[in-house]
Amino acid sequence: MGQLSRRQLLSGLAAGALLPWWTPLGATAARAAQAAFPHGVASGDPTSDGMVLWTRVASPRLEARVKWSIAEDPAFAAIAQRGELLTDVREDHSAKVVVRNLAPGRIWYYRFEWDGNRSIVGRTATLPIGPVDRFTVAVASCSNYPFGHFNAYDAIARDEEIDLVLHLGDYIYEYGTDDWGGDQGAALGRAHRPAHEILSLADYRTRHAQYKSDPGSILMHAAHPLVAIWDDHESANNPWTGGAQNHQPDEGPWSERRAASLQAYYEWMPVRPAEDRKRYWRHFRIGDLASIVSLETRHSGRARQIDPAEHLAADAAPAEVERFRREVLGAPDRPMIDPPQERFLREAFTEARAAGRPWCVLANQIPMARVHVPPMTLPGLDAVRADPDHAAHAQLEGLTLLGERDLPIYLDTWDGYPWARERLYTQLAEIGVEDLLVLTGDSHAFWLNELADAGGRPVGVELGTTGISSPGDFADFGTALGARIDAAIAAHNPEVHWTDAGPRGWLRVTLTSEEAVADFMIVSDTSTRRYESGRLRRVHLRRRDGRLDIEA
Repeated sequence: MGQLSRRQLLSGLAAGALLPWWTPLGATAARAAQAAFPHGVASGDPTSDGMVLWTRVASPRLEARVKWSIAEDPAFAAIAQRGELLTDVREDHSAKVVVRNLAPGRIWYYRFEWDGNRSIVGRTATLPIGPVDRFTVAVASCSNYPFGHFNAYDAIARDEEIDLVLHLGDYIYEYGTDDWGGDQGAALGRAHRPAHEILSLADYRTRHAQYKSDPGSILMHAAHPLVAIWDDHESANNPWTGGAQNHQPDEGPWSERRAASLQAYYEWMPVRPAEDRKRYWRHFRIGDLASIVSLETRHSGRARQIDPAEHLAADAAPAEVERFRREVLGAPDRPMIDPPQERFLREAFTEARAAGRPWCVLANQIPMARVHVPPMTLPGLDAVRADPDHAAHAQLEGLTLLGERDLPIYLDTWDGYPWARERLYTQLAEIGVEDLLVLTGDSHAFWLNELADAGGRPVGVELGTTGISSPGDFADFGTALGARIDAAIAAHNPEVHWTDAGPRGWLRVTLTSEEAVADFMIVSDTSTRRYESGRLRRVHLRRRDGRLDIEA
C-alpha cells in the first residue's frame, strides 16, 4: 500500500475528532455517543464465523441493559444480527458479546445502544477460510500513558490495509505518579490515575479506563479487530507464578493482586471468557495462509526470574561467571510456559502443517533471540561514566558490568530461560517447523533477528516492535549514543541483524504465500497529538528450502 499522507493523518487531529472514517454519525450524535460510551467500542479474538464485541456504558445505576447489532454496512441497512445484554457494577458496566454464525472473510460493522444513545460504529472482520492471497497484521506493544499520546494507535486506525491488530502486551502500566514516567506525565497533562501504584480491582479498572480514553486508542479499537495478550505491566513488573518484582510484602497477597488485574483485563478487553483466566492462549487460522498462536508467558508457567546480583559479586572471577551462566542461568527445568500450553502449541502448529499453511507465526510478548551486552567502550561513553549526575550514569555502570561478563541485557526474556527456549526449539523441530516467524513486543525497540538453537540450527526469524509511547532503553544516553549502542548490540550478537530503540511506532507485517514484508513504522512525536507517520525500514522474508531468508 502507499504511505498515508501528512494531510490524511493531521486532518482529523486538528479538530480533535474521535470518529472513524466510515462513521455515519453527525456531530451531535457523536457527542452523545462519547458521553454514553466514553471508551468507545472494540472487537477482538476473531474466528471465521464471529468475534467478541465490547463496550462500556457510563451508567450511574447498578444495572444497564445494552443493545447491540452487527451489519454488513456502516449505515446498518443490512443488519446481520442483533441482541441485548445486561451489565452491572460487578462487571464495571462493561458490555461484551460473543458473536457467532457470521460469514467468513467479511468486513462487518457494529454498534451498541443504551439509554437512548448509540455508540460510534465499529469496524471488524471475520477471519477468512480457504485461499488467502494476503493478510496484513499491525503489531503493537508498550503503550505508556504518561510518556505520550498514542499516536501510533491513531496511525494504525487510519491504515485501511490492516486486517488484524496484535497487541503483545504492556497495554497499561501499573506505576504511580511518583515512579517511572511521573515527571513526563505531569509535563504532558497525562499523569496516571489513580496517582498511586495500582493494587486493587478498583485501581486496575480506573487505569484501564484512563488508557481507553486516549483518542488514538478509541480510533484503533473501532477500526480493526484485536488479538491481545498481556505482558507484565498489566499486573506488575516482571511477574512469575509466585510473585512479581514490583510486588512487595506490604502490598497484600500476590494472588489477590494478580486476580484483580486479570479480572479487570477480561472486563476491559475484547477477549473471550476463560475458565482459568491465567491460561490465556489462542490459535487463529488465516485461511490456507497462516496460523497465528498467541503465547502466555507470565502467569501460568514461568519460573522466577534470576537476578545476577544475588549470585555474582561485583568482583566475581571469570570462573564464577561461567559457573553462573552454566549452573544458575542454564539450569534445567526452569520453565517459561507450562505443559498444557506446550501441548496446545504443538497441536496448533501440527494442525497448521497438516493443513498446508506456509506461515507458523508466534505472537510472543518478550524477545526470544540471544542478546548479550557488548563491551561498553564506545566513543562518547567515557563522558557519561565520568559524570555521576548524568541521567544514564548508573545505567551505564550496570551495562558495563554485563558487557564485561558477556551476559544477556535482559533476564526476564527468553534469554533468562535458555533451557525453556531450547525445549521450545526442539519441539518445533519435531513437528517440522524450521521457518518460524516470531512477532515480539516488550523491549521498546525494533528488532530483526535470525533465531538459531544452541547448536546453530536455524529456527526462524524474529521481528520486534518498538513501543507505542514507552521510551527506548537508551533514551537517557541521547540520540547519537543510543544509536551507537544499538549498532554495537547488532555487531556483537550473531542473531541480531538490526535493532533500533530510538523511535516510537509499530510494526506492519504483510503475509503472502511467497513472502512476508515487514514495515517498521514510526511516528514523529508523542508529546502532542499532531504528528507525522512513515516507514523507517522495509524487510522481505522469503522461504527457501524450508527456511526463512532475510532480504533487507
